[in-house]
Amino acid sequence: MPYVNIRIAGTLSREQKKQIAEEITDTLERVGNKPKSYTYISFDEIPQENWAIAGTLLGNDK
Repeated sequence: MPYVNIRIAGTLSREQKKQIAEEITDTLERVGNKPKSYTYISFDEIPQENWAIAGTLLGNDK
């Protein structure tokens, strides 16, 4: 059973999540021979101020 966890800084629209989920599920079916009904995907939307890259927090510091 594939389980895919997507962590992203900021947010995605419901439509964006739907498209990402469909494409990942299709890829696992096509490449990994995994039935669509076996694939679970979760989205973790993390506020940008909780992410840092190269020691710098993302988001708007004002």
